[in-house]
Amino acid sequence: MNNKNVKYLTTGEFAKLCKVNKQTLFYYDQIGLLSPIFKNEKGYRFYSINQIELYYVIDLLKDLGMSLNDIQQYTQNKSPESFLTLMYQKKEEIVKKRQEIEMKEKLIETKIALMKEASQLDFQQITLEHLPEATLYLSRNIENITAEEFVEVITEFIGELNESQLDTGYPIGGITKREQILKGEFSKYSYLYIEQPHAKEPKEGYPYFTAVSGDFLIGYHIGDDKTIHNTYRKLLTEMERLDLDLGDYVFEEYIYDTVVKNYKEEYVTKIMIQVIKNKQA
Repeated sequence: MNNKNVKYLTTGEFAKLCKVNKQTLFYYDQIGLLSPIFKNEKGYRFYSINQIELYYVIDLLKDLGMSLNDIQQYTQNKSPESFLTLMYQKKEEIVKKRQEIEMKEKLIETKIALMKEASQLDFQQITLEHLPEATLYLSRNIENITAEEFVEVITEFIGELNESQLDTGYPIGGITKREQILKGEFSKYSYLYIEQPHAKEPKEGYPYFTAVSGDFLIGYHIGDDKTIHNTYRKLLTEMERLDLDLGDYVFEEYIYDTVVKNYKEEYVTKIMIQVIKNKQA
Protein backbone atom coordinates (compact mmCIF):
# COMPACT_ATOMS: atom_id res chain seq x y z
CA MET A 1 0.00 0.00 0.00
CA ASN A 2 1.45 3.41 -0.87
CA ASN A 3 1.93 6.23 1.63
CA LYS A 4 -1.12 8.25 0.67
CA ASN A 5 -3.27 5.28 1.66
CA VAL A 6 -1.41 4.55 4.89
CA LYS A 7 -4.56 5.10 6.98
CA TYR A 8 -6.43 2.41 5.04
CA LEU A 9 -6.23 -1.36 4.72
CA THR A 10 -6.69 -3.60 1.73
CA THR A 11 -9.34 -6.32 1.87
CA GLY A 12 -6.64 -8.89 2.53
CA GLU A 13 -5.07 -6.88 5.33
CA PHE A 14 -8.40 -6.12 6.93
CA ALA A 15 -9.45 -9.78 6.67
CA LYS A 16 -6.20 -10.89 8.32
CA LEU A 17 -6.64 -8.48 11.22
CA CYS A 18 -10.23 -9.60 11.72
CA LYS A 19 -9.29 -13.30 11.29
CA VAL A 20 -11.93 -13.77 8.61
CA ASN A 21 -11.78 -14.78 4.97
CA LYS A 22 -12.09 -12.18 2.22
CA GLN A 23 -15.23 -13.85 0.83
CA THR A 24 -17.07 -12.98 4.05
CA LEU A 25 -16.09 -9.32 3.66
CA PHE A 26 -17.22 -9.38 0.03
CA TYR A 27 -20.59 -10.78 1.15
CA TYR A 28 -20.96 -8.20 3.94
CA ASP A 29 -20.28 -5.49 1.36
CA GLN A 30 -22.82 -7.03 -1.02
CA ILE A 31 -25.62 -6.98 1.55
CA GLY A 32 -24.66 -3.55 2.87
CA LEU A 33 -23.62 -4.80 6.30
CA LEU A 34 -20.01 -3.67 6.27
CA SER A 35 -18.73 -1.88 3.18
CA PRO A 36 -15.22 -0.56 2.50
CA ILE A 37 -14.51 3.12 3.04
CA PHE A 38 -13.81 3.54 -0.65
CA LYS A 39 -12.92 1.71 -3.83
CA ASN A 40 -10.23 3.08 -6.15
CA GLU A 41 -10.45 3.39 -9.91
CA LYS A 42 -9.25 -0.20 -10.29
CA GLY A 43 -12.02 -1.52 -8.05
CA TYR A 44 -9.78 -2.33 -5.09
CA ARG A 45 -11.52 -2.08 -1.72
CA PHE A 46 -10.00 -0.19 1.21
CA TYR A 47 -11.08 -0.30 4.86
CA SER A 48 -10.46 2.06 7.73
CA ILE A 49 -8.83 0.76 10.90
CA ASN A 50 -11.85 2.19 12.75
CA GLN A 51 -14.04 -0.39 10.99
CA ILE A 52 -12.31 -3.21 12.87
CA GLU A 53 -14.39 -2.40 15.95
CA LEU A 54 -17.57 -2.48 13.86
CA TYR A 55 -16.58 -5.89 12.49
CA TYR A 56 -15.97 -7.17 16.04
CA VAL A 57 -19.44 -6.01 17.13
CA ILE A 58 -21.02 -7.66 14.08
CA ASP A 59 -19.14 -10.87 14.83
CA LEU A 60 -20.15 -10.71 18.50
CA LEU A 61 -23.81 -10.24 17.67
CA LYS A 62 -23.67 -13.09 15.18
CA ASP A 63 -22.09 -15.38 17.82
CA LEU A 64 -24.93 -14.47 20.15
CA GLY A 65 -27.46 -15.76 17.63
CA MET A 66 -28.53 -12.50 16.02
CA SER A 67 -29.37 -12.86 12.33
CA LEU A 68 -27.44 -10.93 9.71
CA ASN A 69 -30.71 -9.28 8.70
CA ASP A 70 -31.27 -7.98 12.25
CA ILE A 71 -27.64 -6.87 12.52
CA GLN A 72 -28.06 -5.05 9.21
CA GLN A 73 -31.13 -3.27 10.58
CA TYR A 74 -29.01 -2.01 13.46
CA THR A 75 -26.06 -0.93 11.30
CA GLN A 76 -28.36 1.07 9.06
CA ASN A 77 -29.89 2.92 12.03
CA LYS A 78 -26.93 3.33 14.38
CA SER A 79 -27.01 5.62 17.39
CA PRO A 80 -25.52 5.62 20.91
CA GLU A 81 -28.99 4.99 22.31
CA SER A 82 -29.76 2.02 20.07
CA PHE A 83 -26.28 0.60 20.74
CA LEU A 84 -26.81 0.77 24.50
CA THR A 85 -30.25 -0.84 24.19
CA LEU A 86 -28.79 -3.64 22.10
CA MET A 87 -25.87 -4.22 24.49
CA TYR A 88 -28.15 -4.36 27.54
CA GLN A 89 -30.38 -6.87 25.75
CA LYS A 90 -27.45 -9.07 24.81
CA LYS A 91 -26.01 -8.86 28.32
CA GLU A 92 -29.29 -10.18 29.74
CA GLU A 93 -29.22 -13.03 27.23
CA ILE A 94 -25.64 -13.93 28.21
CA VAL A 95 -26.51 -13.90 31.92
CA LYS A 96 -29.42 -16.25 31.25
CA LYS A 97 -27.24 -18.58 29.17
CA ARG A 98 -24.58 -18.60 31.88
CA GLN A 99 -27.18 -19.56 34.48
CA GLU A 100 -28.42 -22.36 32.23
CA ILE A 101 -24.86 -23.65 31.72
CA GLU A 102 -24.15 -23.50 35.47
CA MET A 103 -27.37 -25.43 36.15
CA LYS A 104 -26.40 -28.08 33.60
CA GLU A 105 -22.95 -28.33 35.19
CA LYS A 106 -24.56 -29.00 38.57
CA LEU A 107 -26.81 -31.65 36.98
CA ILE A 108 -23.78 -33.39 35.52
CA GLU A 109 -21.87 -33.22 38.82
CA THR A 110 -24.84 -34.77 40.64
CA LYS A 111 -25.23 -37.56 38.10
CA ILE A 112 -21.51 -38.34 38.28
CA ALA A 113 -21.66 -38.51 42.09
CA LEU A 114 -24.77 -40.73 42.06
CA MET A 115 -23.30 -43.11 39.49
CA LYS A 116 -20.01 -43.38 41.39
CA GLU A 117 -21.97 -44.09 44.57
CA ALA A 118 -24.07 -46.73 42.79
CA SER A 119 -20.95 -48.53 41.58
CA GLN A 120 -19.99 -49.15 45.22
CA LEU A 121 -23.35 -50.62 46.27
CA ASP A 122 -24.12 -54.29 46.91
CA PHE A 123 -27.54 -54.74 45.34
CA GLN A 124 -28.07 -58.04 47.17
CA GLN A 125 -27.73 -56.43 50.58
CA ILE A 126 -30.56 -55.14 52.76
CA THR A 127 -29.55 -52.40 55.21
CA LEU A 128 -31.18 -50.45 58.02
CA GLU A 129 -30.10 -46.83 57.74
CA HIS A 130 -30.96 -43.53 59.33
CA LEU A 131 -31.72 -41.00 56.59
CA PRO A 132 -31.65 -37.24 57.19
CA GLU A 133 -34.50 -34.87 56.47
CA ALA A 134 -34.92 -34.19 52.74
CA THR A 135 -36.95 -31.71 50.71
CA LEU A 136 -38.82 -33.23 47.78
CA TYR A 137 -40.73 -31.58 44.95
CA LEU A 138 -43.99 -33.44 44.31
CA SER A 139 -46.25 -34.06 41.36
CA ARG A 140 -50.01 -33.92 41.62
CA ASN A 141 -51.58 -36.84 43.43
CA ILE A 142 -51.65 -39.84 41.10
CA GLU A 143 -53.76 -42.24 43.14
CA ASN A 144 -56.57 -43.89 41.18
CA ILE A 145 -55.93 -42.08 37.90
CA THR A 146 -56.20 -43.47 34.38
CA ALA A 147 -53.27 -44.17 32.09
CA GLU A 148 -54.14 -41.07 30.07
CA GLU A 149 -54.23 -38.94 33.22
CA PHE A 150 -50.86 -40.35 34.29
CA VAL A 151 -49.31 -39.23 31.00
CA GLU A 152 -50.80 -35.78 31.62
CA VAL A 153 -49.36 -35.65 35.15
CA ILE A 154 -45.86 -36.77 34.17
CA THR A 155 -45.84 -34.29 31.26
CA GLU A 156 -46.90 -31.51 33.61
CA PHE A 157 -44.34 -32.58 36.23
CA ILE A 158 -41.43 -32.63 33.77
CA GLY A 159 -42.58 -29.30 32.35
CA GLU A 160 -42.55 -27.74 35.83
CA LEU A 161 -39.05 -29.06 36.50
CA ASN A 162 -37.73 -27.54 33.30
CA GLU A 163 -39.61 -24.25 33.45
CA SER A 164 -38.80 -23.56 37.10
CA GLN A 165 -35.28 -25.02 36.91
CA LEU A 166 -36.10 -27.62 39.57
CA ASP A 167 -34.30 -30.52 37.90
CA THR A 168 -31.48 -31.28 40.31
CA GLY A 169 -30.01 -34.28 38.53
CA TYR A 170 -31.51 -36.66 41.08
CA PRO A 171 -33.75 -39.45 39.77
CA ILE A 172 -37.51 -39.05 39.65
CA GLY A 173 -39.00 -41.36 42.23
CA GLY A 174 -42.36 -42.55 43.47
CA ILE A 175 -43.96 -42.34 46.92
CA THR A 176 -46.24 -45.14 48.08
CA LYS A 177 -48.34 -44.79 51.23
CA ARG A 178 -48.40 -47.30 54.08
CA GLU A 179 -51.94 -48.46 53.34
CA GLN A 180 -51.05 -49.41 49.78
CA ILE A 181 -48.09 -51.47 50.94
CA LEU A 182 -50.29 -53.31 53.45
CA LYS A 183 -52.66 -54.16 50.59
CA GLY A 184 -49.78 -55.50 48.51
CA GLU A 185 -50.11 -52.63 46.00
CA PHE A 186 -46.38 -52.02 45.98
CA SER A 187 -46.17 -49.78 42.92
CA LYS A 188 -49.38 -47.86 43.35
CA TYR A 189 -47.71 -44.49 43.79
CA SER A 190 -49.39 -41.51 45.43
CA TYR A 191 -46.88 -38.98 44.09
CA LEU A 192 -43.85 -38.63 41.90
CA TYR A 193 -40.96 -36.71 43.42
CA ILE A 194 -37.50 -35.34 42.84
CA GLU A 195 -35.11 -34.41 45.62
CA GLN A 196 -34.26 -30.72 46.10
CA PRO A 197 -31.05 -30.87 48.16
CA HIS A 198 -30.25 -27.16 47.87
CA ALA A 199 -33.73 -25.77 48.46
CA LYS A 200 -33.22 -23.35 51.35
CA GLU A 201 -36.86 -22.32 51.39
CA PRO A 202 -39.57 -24.04 49.36
CA LYS A 203 -41.10 -21.71 46.80
CA GLU A 204 -44.55 -20.50 47.75
CA GLY A 205 -47.28 -22.24 45.80
CA TYR A 206 -45.16 -25.23 44.86
CA PRO A 207 -46.00 -28.72 46.19
CA TYR A 208 -43.02 -29.48 48.40
CA PHE A 209 -42.84 -32.36 50.81
CA THR A 210 -40.40 -32.69 53.67
CA ALA A 211 -39.42 -36.29 54.21
CA VAL A 212 -39.05 -36.75 57.94
CA SER A 213 -35.66 -38.00 59.03
CA GLY A 214 -35.79 -41.49 60.41
CA ASP A 215 -34.97 -45.15 59.98
CA PHE A 216 -35.36 -46.82 56.61
CA LEU A 217 -34.99 -50.40 55.50
CA ILE A 218 -33.23 -50.20 52.15
CA GLY A 219 -33.01 -52.83 49.45
CA TYR A 220 -32.58 -53.06 45.70
CA HIS A 221 -34.72 -54.66 43.05
CA ILE A 222 -33.02 -55.92 39.90
CA GLY A 223 -35.36 -56.23 36.95
CA ASP A 224 -38.55 -54.61 35.74
CA ASP A 225 -41.68 -53.68 37.71
CA LYS A 226 -43.38 -57.00 36.96
CA THR A 227 -41.25 -58.81 39.53
CA ILE A 228 -40.74 -56.03 42.08
CA HIS A 229 -43.29 -57.62 44.44
CA ASN A 230 -40.75 -60.38 45.14
CA THR A 231 -38.24 -57.85 46.42
CA TYR A 232 -40.90 -56.17 48.54
CA ARG A 233 -41.81 -59.51 50.10
CA LYS A 234 -38.17 -60.08 50.95
CA LEU A 235 -37.89 -56.61 52.50
CA LEU A 236 -41.06 -57.07 54.56
CA THR A 237 -39.80 -60.42 55.81
CA GLU A 238 -36.55 -58.79 56.89
CA MET A 239 -38.57 -56.03 58.57
CA GLU A 240 -40.41 -58.63 60.65
CA ARG A 241 -37.16 -60.37 61.52
CA LEU A 242 -35.75 -57.09 62.83
CA ASP A 243 -38.98 -56.47 64.77
CA LEU A 244 -39.73 -53.29 62.86
CA ASP A 245 -43.10 -51.78 62.01
CA LEU A 246 -44.00 -50.16 58.70
CA GLY A 247 -43.85 -46.36 58.66
CA ASP A 248 -46.00 -43.92 56.69
CA TYR A 249 -44.20 -43.97 53.34
CA VAL A 250 -42.07 -45.98 50.96
CA PHE A 251 -39.81 -44.24 48.45
CA GLU A 252 -38.69 -45.77 45.17
CA GLU A 253 -36.18 -44.48 42.66
CA TYR A 254 -34.07 -45.94 39.87
CA ILE A 255 -30.36 -46.48 40.41
CA TYR A 256 -29.80 -47.96 36.94
CA ASP A 257 -32.35 -47.36 34.20
CA THR A 258 -32.52 -46.90 30.45
CA VAL A 259 -29.78 -44.24 30.62
CA VAL A 260 -27.11 -46.78 31.56
CA LYS A 261 -28.67 -50.18 30.80
CA ASN A 262 -29.98 -51.57 27.52
CA TYR A 263 -32.25 -54.23 29.00
CA LYS A 264 -34.98 -53.75 31.59
CA GLU A 265 -33.92 -56.99 33.24
CA GLU A 266 -30.79 -55.12 34.33
CA TYR A 267 -32.58 -52.07 35.77
CA VAL A 268 -32.00 -51.45 39.48
CA THR A 269 -34.60 -49.81 41.72
CA LYS A 270 -33.78 -48.53 45.18
CA ILE A 271 -36.57 -49.19 47.69
CA MET A 272 -36.57 -47.19 50.94
CA ILE A 273 -39.17 -48.36 53.46
CA GLN A 274 -39.76 -46.04 56.38
CA VAL A 275 -39.75 -48.16 59.55
CA ILE A 276 -40.44 -47.71 63.24
CA LYS A 277 -38.73 -49.73 65.91
CA ASN A 278 -41.27 -51.64 67.98
CA LYS A 279 -41.27 -50.77 71.65
CA GLN A 280 -39.89 -53.50 73.83
CA ALA A 281 -42.36 -55.06 76.19
